[in-house]
Amino acid sequence: MTDEIPDPQRFPPPPLPEQERMVEAVLFASAEPMSLREIAARLPTGCDPAEALQGLRARYRGRGIELVRVGEAWAFRTAADLGFLMQDSMVESRRLSRAATETLAIIAYHQPVTRAEIEEIRGVAVSKGTLDQLIELEWVRIGRRRQTPGRPVTFVVTETFLDHFGLESARDLPGLAELRAAGLLESRPVGPLAPTLFRDEDADADEPEALADDLFEDE
Repeated sequence: MTDEIPDPQRFPPPPLPEQERMVEAVLFASAEPMSLREIAARLPTGCDPAEALQGLRARYRGRGIELVRVGEAWAFRTAADLGFLMQDSMVESRRLSRAATETLAIIAYHQPVTRAEIEEIRGVAVSKGTLDQLIELEWVRIGRRRQTPGRPVTFVVTETFLDHFGLESARDLPGLAELRAAGLLESRPVGPLAPTLFRDEDADADEPEALADDLFEDE
C-alpha cells in the first residue's frame, strides 16, 4: 500500500485576515527582519505572504508602529516621526571619523566597489582598519569578486546598514543637498572620479595605516 499524497485542496489556506495575523505574529516575535521566503516557511501551505504583508502594511500605515521593508526583508519599526520619543534611551558616545564616513558613503553610493576604486575616488589610501571595522559593525560586507585581473573583492552595504538608517534600499539614500545640510559633505570634490563626494585635503595626513580607532573619533 502506497502512502497517499496529501491533497492541498482538502486543507484550504486560512482567510487573508487570518494570514495577516499570522504574519504579524511571526514578525513581532523575530529579533531580525525576515525575508518573504522565511515568512512563507512559517505559514500553512497555500498562504500568500506577499499579499498578507501588503494588507498588514496598509493597516499599520500612519500608526506608531509601521511595517517597513528593509532590503529584501520586512520588520516592524517605530514610526520615523516619533523617533524623538526614544532619544532618552539612545546613547551615542562616539561618531564615525571622517575617513570612515567617506568610505561608507562611497560604498553606499557606488556599490559594488573595490578597495582600489574607493581609494581612487577618495584620492587617498584607505586604512585596512576602516574597512575591517565597518564590516565588524555589520554595515558593510564583502560582495562578489570583480571579473578583472586579480579578481579583487568588492564591498557593499548590508541590510543592517539600511535598517539603521531607515532605508528600504540603497536607492533611498539622501541626495547631496541633504548630506551637505547634515554636515556630512564639504564643499570641495574628492578625487577625479567622484565630484559628488567631498573631503578635507589633509583629512588622512596623520592617520596610521592600521590604527585601531581609525573608525571613530571622540566626541
